[in-house]
Amino acid sequence: MYLRSFIRLHIVLACKIIILASFPLQAQWSLNDALMPQGFSLQIDHRTRYEFMDNEFRANQSGQTDVIVFRTLVNGRIQLPAGFTVGAELQDSRTAADHNALLNTTIVNPTELLRAYLEFHRPDVLRGNIMAQAGRMTLDVGSRRFVARNRFRNTINSFTGIDINWHGSKKLAGMHLRGFWALPVVRLPDTADQLFHNNIVFDEESFDLQLWGIFAANNFAKFGRGELFIFGLHEQDTSNRLTQNRQLFTPGFRLFRTPASASIDYEFESAFQMGQSHISPVAPRTLDHFAHFHHLTAGYTFSTAWTPRIAVLYDFASGDNNPDDGNNGRFDTLYSARRFDFGPTGIYGALARTNMHAPGMRLNLKPHNRLTASMDYRALWLASSRDAWGFTGVRDPDGRSGSFVGSQLDAQIQWQLLPGNLAIEAGYTHLFSGKFIHNAPNAGHRGDINYFYTQVTINF
Repeated sequence: MYLRSFIRLHIVLACKIIILASFPLQAQWSLNDALMPQGFSLQIDHRTRYEFMDNEFRANQSGQTDVIVFRTLVNGRIQLPAGFTVGAELQDSRTAADHNALLNTTIVNPTELLRAYLEFHRPDVLRGNIMAQAGRMTLDVGSRRFVARNRFRNTINSFTGIDINWHGSKKLAGMHLRGFWALPVVRLPDTADQLFHNNIVFDEESFDLQLWGIFAANNFAKFGRGELFIFGLHEQDTSNRLTQNRQLFTPGFRLFRTPASASIDYEFESAFQMGQSHISPVAPRTLDHFAHFHHLTAGYTFSTAWTPRIAVLYDFASGDNNPDDGNNGRFDTLYSARRFDFGPTGIYGALARTNMHAPGMRLNLKPHNRLTASMDYRALWLASSRDAWGFTGVRDPDGRSGSFVGSQLDAQIQWQLLPGNLAIEAGYTHLFSGKFIHNAPNAGHRGDINYFYTQVTINF
């Protein structure tokens, strides 16, 4: 339904690209430079993306799906005396979709106040700089595998609380200490009809859902950079919302070296999770919760044309080995982002940081200073054959369908047509189905899956 109109749009864009590509690189244009007085800032970002998937693979679902999703962000800040700043950001995330699309709050969140905060910044505090935010805000913490501001996803995680950061200076340069406490914002609307019609229902937060974190990082001359962290999540049912009643503590660490030309880079991150939870909102039995997650990357960047980087990858996230005992071993991803590890989310999102072990390889290329490309390959096994595959709901509680889900090939390319103002991106993902997809009793489509997206992002 939507493919024809989107193809026409991209034919027009392709003609413009050919014309614009013949001109030399242009400086970024911004509203701040053109219109805003000193002390005021305003930024507007808009993204339109078309997504197509030839077969729905989630539990008891099937059929082709395509959507057009729109996300507009309006971000404003006003600088005040004595190091204070007030800011706000409006998010409008909506879709044009057929009735067969499985919409949820990761796709639709129309006309919502994403951020509204007071910020304080002061240098030379305890041999460093301190920055504190209070109000509604977004959070990026460490690797973004546990708490993140989403990039690819059409909606963004939001929190109401306080976030305090201290960055060392001079002899303590590189040291970072952080602590936050917040109420995660529950996105609305959340019913199928309201989501389909992009109804405006304001998000809400309450003390029945709380998240906190303590984070520390520092540079190590021989090893790169290290991080230590612990997150706490405290949740309970409300009169109108059933939950998993999670009382979770997630401590962990990360050691990494960023990619650089003609050098080896690596990343190792490990986290453990303990506490109590329910296996699902409709299964109210309280279980002891113990789960764990581990990520490993090792890569090398060549100092040749296109600066190719090749990396090997591995991720493990525990699953629940026995749904009949009093324990829950399924790793909870908290408020993470996953596109950078596991491919596109949106209407796809086949890989998730739970009940998995997934080795893989990655190739990054930069053919031009405005053009980047990457290709990932991942094989996916279930960590527990009796637990569900990711967030799909596909499961064999008897474990007779095997553990090999399949393998995924993901490729994407991004062109900064006008750097800072206009970017075009496209991607293709193919999921080769394995034994589990073919045999699981509630699997939707039992064959391979093709997913494609193309998007245009405008910033000014």
